Amino acid sequence: MPIFRLNHAVLYVRDLERSVAFYRDVLGFETVMTMGGAAAFIQAPGSTNDHDLGLFQIGAGAGPSEAGRRTVGLYHLAWEVDTLAELERLAAALADAGALVGASDHGTTKSLYAKDPDGLEFEVAWVVPADLLDDQALAARERIGPLDLAAERERYGADTPGGIGISVPAP
Repeated sequence: MPIFRLNHAVLYVRDLERSVAFYRDVLGFETVMTMGGAAAFIQAPGSTNDHDLGLFQIGAGAGPSEAGRRTVGLYHLAWEVDTLAELERLAAALADAGALVGASDHGTTKSLYAKDPDGLEFEVAWVVPADLLDDQALAARERIGPLDLAAERERYGADTPGGIGISVPAP
C-alpha cells in the first residue's frame, strides 16, 4: 500500500510547557500523552491521528532554526481547516497571540502563516473544493497574492466545506 498521509511531525522546542500552551490555547490542540517534562504528544482538533505533533524540549539555550537561511531543513508544516469561517477565526487568534506573520492567496488555497514560540513556521489553509475550481482560481496558482478573507468569504461562503474532491473524498 502506498503512503497516504502524514501521521505526525516532531519538533524540538526550547520550553515544552510554553509550546504545549501555544498549540493548545491558540490552535486548539489537545495533549494525548506526556513524558515528564521532556516531551509531549498533541493532537489537532478534528484529527484522526494518534497525535499530530511530538514536542521534545531541548532547553532555553537552544539557538533558532537556521533552516532555509544557512542550513537545509523543514520550511513549515501546513494544516487544513474545513471552512473559511474557521480560517478567519484562526487568523484572529493567531494575530491576538502575536504569531501571525502572513496571509496569502494561492488561488486554490487560502493560507495563513504563523510562527510558534520558537519561531518555527506553520501554515493553516482552506482548500477550494473541486466543484468550485474555475479558471480564475487555477490561474492564480501561478502567483502568490495577498489574502482578502472578506472577499473569499463572499465568493465561496463562510461555511462552505473546503477540500472536497481534493483532500477530502467527495461524497
